[in-house]
Amino acid sequence: MDIDIDMQTTFDPTDIFDVIKASMIQKGEMRKHPCGAYFQNMPADPVTGLAAIPHKDAEQNGYTKIDFLHLGVLDHFDNKNQIRALLRKEPNWGMLLRRDVVEKLFQIGNHVDLVRQIAPKSTMELADCISLIRPGKIDLLDDYLEDREAAREELYRYEKGTYAYKKGHAIAYAMIIVLQLHLISADII
Repeated sequence: MDIDIDMQTTFDPTDIFDVIKASMIQKGEMRKHPCGAYFQNMPADPVTGLAAIPHKDAEQNGYTKIDFLHLGVLDHFDNKNQIRALLRKEPNWGMLLRRDVVEKLFQIGNHVDLVRQIAPKSTMELADCISLIRPGKIDLLDDYLEDREAAREELYRYEKGTYAYKKGHAIAYAMIIVLQLHLISADII
């Protein structure tokens, strides 16, 4: 299991915590994982100082990796109260019909046509856009356009051997996009 935590781009967990940076194998060599760390007593490679067990094998050995995902949009905020205040305000949903805006947005920037078709007017509909762009779910688009509520159940359904994006992840990423919309409206980004 791993846990994802969104952070400002300047955050480095080693500045605050005693952690072991996660490792991965690329082209037969051990390399630093881009954002993972272990807070557990993980053995370290004596040469690199990285986790001696690559992240793909670590979970099987009882380790939990924490991924600190650097999101540039968070660099524009000093505290979570500022974020909460913006998330309570409705963004200008009409901005999602503009190519120049959508192309700047997290997760959906390469899917302008899909976003225009859906024309989201809520965080949930924006989350649905994020889920629909995933492999194996885009085939639900026509059903979604016909009946969003009915298609949503199928959109987030997971069956063994299939792919489904977690609804909670989609909503969290949609909230990041809402923040971006507010920052674009204020000419901050």
